Amino acid sequence: MRVGLSQRLVPDELWSLVAPLLPPFASRPQGGGTAPVDERAVFTAVVYVLTSGCAWRHLPETFGVSPATAHRRFAAWTEAGLWRRLHQTVLDELGARGEVDWSSAIVDAASVRAKRGSLTGRNPVDRGKKGSKLHVLSDAQGLPMALGVSGANVHDSQALLPLVAGIPAIRSRRGPRRRRPGILRADKAYYSAERLKWLRERGIVPRIARPGVESGERLGRHRWKIERSISWLFGYRRLTVRYEREGSHFLAFLGLAATLTCYKKLAKLTT
Repeated sequence: MRVGLSQRLVPDELWSLVAPLLPPFASRPQGGGTAPVDERAVFTAVVYVLTSGCAWRHLPETFGVSPATAHRRFAAWTEAGLWRRLHQTVLDELGARGEVDWSSAIVDAASVRAKRGSLTGRNPVDRGKKGSKLHVLSDAQGLPMALGVSGANVHDSQALLPLVAGIPAIRSRRGPRRRRPGILRADKAYYSAERLKWLRERGIVPRIARPGVESGERLGRHRWKIERSISWLFGYRRLTVRYEREGSHFLAFLGLAATLTCYKKLAKLTT
């Protein structure tokens, strides 16, 4: 049964994308140190923690890797930048098939409770309780392409430019890689003259309602796509409440959730 679970969590097709990106194990010349482990088992354990929301110490032994080893390797992969590279690799596979819709990008954010750690702040809409905010930029169909994490007290608009700048250069079916959408859609919270100017200078048409002037209701037929994307991400239970002390680790889980969300679309194309 556990073999079947492992295969569902990390199918062979996904592992073929992950394996080439893993940093090589470096043994110490003087001997000792951490021994090599089954990296697929470790990666599967990380996906299980993300999906189930369980604590590292409750990781089932049947995965063949200890909780301490899985946690250490997760931290090492995070420091090595694995999750961003993996996310771009899956996006490249979708882009090469023409499945990334560059007609527009959509931006939104959502807050979660945070128990502790960096990138947290008092949430003004949750009675001042400590929390973190997830920032997501998707393509026109809700495919998550750029991500960020901040304290819950950081205004949504502060993440707009970093998200746009953080869109990776994604492969296209024809021609060079692309990283700029045609239109940027967001609600009134993201409006400012400086940000609109910045977008236009990069050839991106802003579709952001002006507060007190234009109604944001016309964005509703587009905004549901990014809200659906955030709902997909919250389907990974480790993201619903933040337990990570390090903000980079929480961002790593968010990046892995976005990768798996994109991979599900890729898997449908190859079946």
